[in-house]
Amino acid sequence: MAAPLLDYVGQCVPFAREASGIQIYGDAWTWWDQADGRYRRGHAPHEGAVIVFARSGRLPLGHVAVVSRVVEDRVVMLTHANWSRQNGARGHTEQDVTLFDVSRDNDWSEVRVWFRDNNGLGTTTYAVRGFVYGDGRPARELTSRNPDYVGALIDAYVPGAGGRGSR
Repeated sequence: MAAPLLDYVGQCVPFAREASGIQIYGDAWTWWDQADGRYRRGHAPHEGAVIVFARSGRLPLGHVAVVSRVVEDRVVMLTHANWSRQNGARGHTEQDVTLFDVSRDNDWSEVRVWFRDNNGLGTTTYAVRGFVYGDGRPARELTSRNPDYVGALIDAYVPGAGGRGSR
């Protein structure tokens, strides 16, 4: 990517590869298995790690995103591409998007994601395979200097605070 990272428009996989330094190719849902033996994997978020969403009816190719900041045990911020619409089109990069762990055991196996289209946490729960940890340093542009922690926490813990809708 020759342009600045946050100007990227396209699919989530090339963005995550560039932002994290993790050199895995192929559909997003394949990253978890491809990482086995090549990169460390786990179920705890760390800045710069790539979260791998499982393939589903809503995500037939899965999804990958980079953890830009850990807010607290059940809330992190992601920077990713090709999730919400911007100016009516998908593919754009979004920085410091709220991700909320809604799994029963607090193991990050099920999450909800901020969805710009409804200006709040989406109502869809997504299955997650886990986190892939890179060996290098993630891109400096992953997080803003002043993310809205208060908004992220309110959105995660107060049902309906960020709007109603789904993704």
